[in-house]
Amino acid sequence: MRRKKLMLAAEAAASVLAVALALAPAVESADAYFTTYTGASGGRVLSVGSQPDIEETFSGWTKTVTVSNSEDSQPVYVRVRGFGSSHTLNYQDDSGKWSAGGDGFYYYGEIVNPGETADPIRIGIGDIPEGENSFNVAVIYETTPVQYMPDGTPYADWEVQLETLGTETGSPDAVDG
Repeated sequence: MRRKKLMLAAEAAASVLAVALALAPAVESADAYFTTYTGASGGRVLSVGSQPDIEETFSGWTKTVTVSNSEDSQPVYVRVRGFGSSHTLNYQDDSGKWSAGGDGFYYYGEIVNPGETADPIRIGIGDIPEGENSFNVAVIYETTPVQYMPDGTPYADWEVQLETLGTETGSPDAVDG
């Protein structure tokens, strides 16, 4: 009887071993599923709440740029930069709240709270050759959520971007859309 039990136990162990050996190749192929590398392409604009809005108007060779923060957004800092095809761009600020950064952007010096609008900045197109009647200027603006130091002092961290948008127009008579 004891010998019969040992035989049954040996047969059961052999069956388990046979099943394990049969499944071993499946386990090896599963190793390829677990990887630390993946590729991706494309892009997606992400925003928190509603997006701030930019408005551009023209008067002659000057583009006036105004950035408004939506009601359901959060307090933000704003910066603006123009890119001209081959013309010099001159920034004009009547409020004294915009200042030039060393990176080509102009920074608005105050927090723009939800529902508020930053004072306008004008971008004039200079060095216009005689007879020229069109230009190519793109205006980029960026906003970043207001960050706070431990003592409550607000500051801008431009690595934490809320939104980046741009517009482009080709003549002083063009209507943005």
